[in-house]
Amino acid sequence: QVQLVESGGGLVQPGGSLKLSCAASGFSLSSCVMRWYRQAPGKEREFIARISTAGDSTGYADSVKGRFTISRDNVKNTMFLQMNSLKPEDTAVYYCNAACLNTWGQGTLVTVSS
Repeated sequence: QVQLVESGGGLVQPGGSLKLSCAASGFSLSSCVMRWYRQAPGKEREFIARISTAGDSTGYADSVKGRFTISRDNVKNTMFLQMNSLKPEDTAVYYCNAACLNTWGQGTLVTVSS
């Protein structure tokens, strides 16, 4: 069964950091371009980062560029999102996506608040 499971969300103060993980099962992560999205309350889901199959090319939304870093470990079949300098407007449910299978995880909630 093809599955993506996000983890690592939680409550963090403004300016803090979190690292999200996206663990894949049922398929090889190395075969897919992978993406992170997020959905804030009352808003549409938005793209925030992508990474190529080999991990040598990345892209970011302007809202997170310079603060977030996407990476992957194809041996561990896992993708990551390092989030630094977090702001209250980063509060959202974060989802990972396997583009080649159009598969989504269940999401992990990140809350940035003092």
